[in-house]
Amino acid sequence: MKHLPIKIFIPVLVFSILLVSLSANVANAESIPEWIKNNALWYGQGIVSESEFINAIKFLIDNGVIVIESTEEIAPIVVDAMILIPNGNFDVSGSGFYLPLNLEIFRGATVTWVNEDSVPHNIQSQDEFGKVSDVFNSPPLNTGDRFEFTFEEAGVYNYYCSFHPWRVGLVTVK
Repeated sequence: MKHLPIKIFIPVLVFSILLVSLSANVANAESIPEWIKNNALWYGQGIVSESEFINAIKFLIDNGVIVIESTEEIAPIVVDAMILIPNGNFDVSGSGFYLPLNLEIFRGATVTWVNEDSVPHNIQSQDEFGKVSDVFNSPPLNTGDRFEFTFEEAGVYNYYCSFHPWRVGLVTVK
């Protein structure tokens, strides 16, 4: 009797072990769509790319076929951010909007406004009615000056420059 080459023996052994373990869990295997099973087989054979196979797994997770349980709460990664006040921001007819105009961040992130314009600006928080609020307010920022604020609560924060009130921006905190 001839021996199987090692290149064939190992995949057959792994497939056999998987087949036995899957057959012991028939109830869960029945809920997996056939196309996913085919993708797994084809991925093992090198016919399906890794990204296609991962997308199939993502489909199972998104549709509750595979449930991933976690005992600890996953905290969002806090990433500090920057908003630029570009040169020309003072010009009412110019296109020098805040960059980005609508910044989206997570709670706990610190936002730094940087004045790259040739004239002073300030950052004034506004309430839902457009009135200046005391959430965050900067002193006048000359060219190169920075102003930082750490957002501890989720919400939508409007702001503007009181020297150039046509320049408005938004920070959305998740």
